[in-house]
Amino acid sequence: MTKEKSSLIPIKAPVLPESVANGQLLDWHHQTGDFLPRDTVIAEIETDKITMEIVAPQHGILNKTLVDKGATITSEEVIAYLEPSEPPATATTPDSPHSDSPTPPPINPAAHKAIKEHNVVLNEVQSSGKNKRILKEDVLRSIASRERKTPPKPVDSSKNDTSNGDERSENYIPMSRLRSRIAERLLQATNETAMLTSFNELDMHALMDIRTQLAPAQDDSTGVKIGLLPFFVRAVTRALKAFPNINASIDGQTIVQHNYYDISIAVSTDRGLVTPVIRNADRLSLVAIDQHIADFAQRARTGHLELDELSGGCFTITNGGVFGSLLSTPIINPPQTAILGMHAIKKRPVVVDDAICIRPMMYVALSYDHRLIDGKEAVLYLVYIKEQIEKPAQLLMED
Repeated sequence: MTKEKSSLIPIKAPVLPESVANGQLLDWHHQTGDFLPRDTVIAEIETDKITMEIVAPQHGILNKTLVDKGATITSEEVIAYLEPSEPPATATTPDSPHSDSPTPPPINPAAHKAIKEHNVVLNEVQSSGKNKRILKEDVLRSIASRERKTPPKPVDSSKNDTSNGDERSENYIPMSRLRSRIAERLLQATNETAMLTSFNELDMHALMDIRTQLAPAQDDSTGVKIGLLPFFVRAVTRALKAFPNINASIDGQTIVQHNYYDISIAVSTDRGLVTPVIRNADRLSLVAIDQHIADFAQRARTGHLELDELSGGCFTITNGGVFGSLLSTPIINPPQTAILGMHAIKKRPVVVDDAICIRPMMYVALSYDHRLIDGKEAVLYLVYIKEQIEKPAQLLMED
């Protein structure tokens, strides 16, 4: 190897866990010959679970790329070479605002995609992320601002007349690896489990009252107001302790009961649904659970979840109520054997102590693998959760 070649720094794909065989190079953010400041995002790789950024380990020039966009990438594969180089004296740094060649701001992968799709001018985007990082939300705000300033084009009604079948078209969009993996797992759950769903309804007024009473103390101590989901996480973990078969999986002819309580939380993103895991949820305070959920949601939507945060999990909670869903039958997340679906809270007339009153009600659904969990056990599990949510004072007490 020549001295020149040995001076080049190999840019490698990240280490992938055993459960992820490979990834796909989504895009190159820079071209050969570009100067890259340290930590600049060079490319992004999509796996079955998340999108990962490849960044420059130090200042340098992108010397050579070894794979094309769309190529399959294996763990620690060398995908490019970086030639070490310091920025020119005229390059902008945080301490030299009068230089002529500003260093480009760091850009989130989802933001980079939106910039390309909508032809957004980078210097028109106001960053709001850490270290002036441009997020997708920043790009969308820029697009919305641009559209408000642009008068709508006149509509030619003759071109919209489809009465004779004119102007018919379809869009052909390839599935992302994540969407393909979601489809594969949903089909697996449908084909390989004996899935059944049981329902119940919860009177939410006591829990909502407690959250209102706690709000001043929470705001003073933590700066946040605990959401509803942490109470459900605590209710679920206690119910799993009472019904160990629901905290289990099937391995051939063996039932594997888990003596830990790692709860998967379904988070919707533009790329699809992901389920980051709250480890040892039974040992966490409600505030800590709430902070985990908020952190997962933010990082899931900006593409910054780690692979190990998506693996494992004993039981999943999904909340379609945030989108207005009144009732659904959630699909099991294999190899788990059950999933709880939360739904929208609606005021309905109900009978309480032989009197009709208006209460905020929520339907909940438990989908479960009937090979392992009997109907009676599933129903009693839901009743257990119902009793805790409707008498939430007990949920304030640590385990």
